[in-house]
Amino acid sequence: MSMTQNLQTLWHLLTSRMNSAGQWIPPFFIRLILFWEFYEAGTQKLNGKNWFGRIQDNFPWPFNHIPADISWFMAAWGEYLFAILLLLGLITRFAAVSLLVITAVATAAVHWPDSYSSLSQLWEGYAISNKGAGNFKLPLLFVILLLPLIFSGPGKFSLDHLLTKLTGNDTNHPITSDFISKGLALIVIGLPLFFVMQTLGIVLIAAGIALVFFDRFITPRG
Repeated sequence: MSMTQNLQTLWHLLTSRMNSAGQWIPPFFIRLILFWEFYEAGTQKLNGKNWFGRIQDNFPWPFNHIPADISWFMAAWGEYLFAILLLLGLITRFAAVSLLVITAVATAAVHWPDSYSSLSQLWEGYAISNKGAGNFKLPLLFVILLLPLIFSGPGKFSLDHLLTKLTGNDTNHPITSDFISKGLALIVIGLPLFFVMQTLGIVLIAAGIALVFFDRFITPRG
């Protein structure tokens, strides 16, 4: 066996084991850090005073029509309970999508710049501290961390995986690549964008719905 073949075999043995570990370790640590961040935020709201009334006009539609007390209740308990579900890895995709919406609404209401005339000016808000151009760096990182949980699930160190195994369902994460999958991806990405860049969000969601609906006509069947 040549040196090249030996290296290829070694690389395969290494990556196959890293792939196995990757189904356990990275998703768990993503869930762990997101749990702490959202749990802490939810706990602070539950133990604090409602300040949503001061920013009611900043909330995007339809949350700007919801009374501040109800919005505070939903945000506080949403962050608190969905964070616990993330930690447990239970109905993870639903919890992650819910926190994605909460994060997007918070970004629009608190962290998004009041106005901008270019993408470069918008990008000035990619910061932790607010210097007059917004400070959406931290919520954007939360959104990016939530996406793997939505698309790939919580990993094997989770109650979702255990329940899947106990009920005799496929735990190998089968993959179906069609226009429905691509449409769902556009919907998920368009959902948070709807609250901060409404037109772009609507375009992506509409395109995603169209792909889901027309999949039967454009995906070859055999």
